[in-house]
Amino acid sequence: QVQLVESGGGLVQAGGSLRLSCAAAGRTSVTYTMAWFRQAPGKERDFVAAIDWSGRNTDYADSVKGRFTISRDNAKNTVYLQMNSLKPEDTAVYYCAANTLGIYRTTTGYDYWGQGTQVTVSS
Repeated sequence: QVQLVESGGGLVQAGGSLRLSCAAAGRTSVTYTMAWFRQAPGKERDFVAAIDWSGRNTDYADSVKGRFTISRDNAKNTVYLQMNSLKPEDTAVYYCAANTLGIYRTTTGYDYWGQGTQVTVSS
């Protein structure tokens, strides 16, 4: 079983930055596509960003383009989300996800999920 553990969340003022990490353990594969989703209170879990197994292909939600960057280090079985120019509307629990098929923007496209890490952006 693959386990994903997110870290790096916290409280930051609007305009600030955070870097989230997701470490994979267990029966991992370098062929995994990795993604970040987020869920604000009372809202659905929404797509944020994804990166394919090679690290050469990425996808971003329009709301975070130009502000967030997803990257991965396959040697460390870790994916990162660098979040800059944070806005209060970025406040959510951020979840790491993985699959073996490719980049999808829906939660149903992913087989493995982390527990989430809270990101709070104050105004």
